[in-house]
Amino acid sequence: MKKTAEELEEMFGVTAEQIEEWDEMMVRGEVPGKPVGEVVVGRPLLFGAELKSVGFKETEEKIEAIDRRADSLGMRRSDYLRWLIDKDLAAATVA
Repeated sequence: MKKTAEELEEMFGVTAEQIEEWDEMMVRGEVPGKPVGEVVVGRPLLFGAELKSVGFKETEEKIEAIDRRADSLGMRRSDYLRWLIDKDLAAATVA
């Protein structure tokens, strides 16, 4: 059953006007509310697992292409490469 805009506003307690106002604030770089702590960027820590570095050399052109692709997905290079490896390993266990 499809809900009307009014039903959704009632359900979530937020009006379309409020959402538009919040969007405009975010575009200006203003974040409502009180800060709750330091923003930590990066991969979540893996507790209880020993981590080792993995690295390889690649051409500058390929690294630039990797960075462009990662950026287009909203990822950093390392997150993009981890994501690719996870996808391939998952596919290999299914195949």
